[in-house]
Amino acid sequence: MSKENKGKWKKRMILIVGILAFTMFVVGVLWGERIIELRAYRNKVDAIQLSGIQLDAVEDGIYYGEKDALMVKAEVMVKVEGQKIRDITLEHSHGRGEAAEVLLETVVEKQDTAIDTISGATASSKVILKSIENALMVKE
Repeated sequence: MSKENKGKWKKRMILIVGILAFTMFVVGVLWGERIIELRAYRNKVDAIQLSGIQLDAVEDGIYYGEKDALMVKAEVMVKVEGQKIRDITLEHSHGRGEAAEVLLETVVEKQDTAIDTISGATASSKVILKSIENALMVKE
């Protein structure tokens, strides 16, 4: 191989290594951002404390509540009559945790949010239940 060809080969290798290094850097930054986002999401979900609800202090009416945990968000409309939950409508459209939507029936049946979460949809379960609690939180 001539000296000229060796020089061209060396320049190509430097270019290829540079492109690979840049690509690895970009991928690392994107993964780093994703990891930070996932950690923040996990922390928000872990911080949700479910306290149950006290319906004896809730007047008849329609109540709205929400809970946003970054990657999971739920908005609810809760209808209360005779100090009982009669209906819950849910907007939960992030594409995950649909299994947790069955909790609405359980809340109406048990008249409380102090119920078990759905395995495999724990984050969605907690967010949905907290949005119901937030709707029915009595302001004094």
